[in-house]
Amino acid sequence: MEKQLNETFLKAARGERTDYVPVWYMRQAGRSQPEYREIKQKYSLFEITHQPELCAYVTRLPVEQYGVDAAILYKDIMTPLPAIGVDVEIKSGIGPVISNPITSLADVEKLGEIHPEADVPYVLDTIKILTQEQLSVPLIGFSGAPFTLASYMIEGGPSKNYTKTKAFMYAEPKAWFALMDKLGEVTITYVKSQIKAGVKAVQIFDSWVGALNVEDYRYYIKPVMNRIFSALSEENVPLIMFGVGASHLALEWNDLPLNVVGLDWRLPISEARRLGVNKTIQGNLDPAVLSAPWEVIEEKAKAILDQGMEKPGYIFNLGHGVFPEVNPETLKKLTAFIHEYSAERLSK
Repeated sequence: MEKQLNETFLKAARGERTDYVPVWYMRQAGRSQPEYREIKQKYSLFEITHQPELCAYVTRLPVEQYGVDAAILYKDIMTPLPAIGVDVEIKSGIGPVISNPITSLADVEKLGEIHPEADVPYVLDTIKILTQEQLSVPLIGFSGAPFTLASYMIEGGPSKNYTKTKAFMYAEPKAWFALMDKLGEVTITYVKSQIKAGVKAVQIFDSWVGALNVEDYRYYIKPVMNRIFSALSEENVPLIMFGVGASHLALEWNDLPLNVVGLDWRLPISEARRLGVNKTIQGNLDPAVLSAPWEVIEEKAKAILDQGMEKPGYIFNLGHGVFPEVNPETLKKLTAFIHEYSAERLSK
């Protein structure tokens, strides 16, 4: 029996009026929580995500501690890649490292398909535990977007400037589009399985796509994103798009068949709306502000809330993820402030 859901986040994602501004934080699960750090001394990220009860606990913890309006599944964007033949290892202090990078069309053609029930059953089991037994707020599922996944697969790991990725994109267009098609299919299949298991919304992380200009985004990336969001919109759950350093792409995202445009801290909400973003907006406090004195945090949050509340369809979040040095008490206090301040303003 599913618990009664607090649907404030879902309503805001659909652009409906809400009694207060809903809030959740990217990377709210883990990172700065002492309970999580204790778990990480015993288990790697890979081991946590492969144990549904433990993974559900890590996902649920911030909801209980901070009072946020949504949970986001604790896992890595690399999760679906081993299933299609990508040899990936998460190395401490580095991130994902891939020992068989993509260098040609032949490499792309070797990639397989994902069968979520067989390949990532632990992800689906975690979702079921959370949505059927534990959460009273919506669970957000997620996937990495094709460009960001491709950048790891081509570079062989994290990169600062994505030169290999761009070189491959420009020099091998046939292989590039084949790779986009492959990763598009993987994303659709993987996300649909999460929705079937019980997630109530989905965020697509195109973390590194800000490295491209608008013209290249339109030509090399937008067709596959259009296909992904068109396929997922059949599932009737809110769809969120997010990337870092990608303010110049906000209107491109607004154009896609999705519900929520996630902004990092570089583009003010009022400016995004003035430019023509007319979907729900999510964002966009600079996570670095969380290290400042409370008066500064409150002032910055208030300014963002005032812009967000100018019209229905607004979700408070950070402009990127929580980092390890953040005091969990700060997030708890911020959540309470967002709820109280927005409820008071919206009731007038």
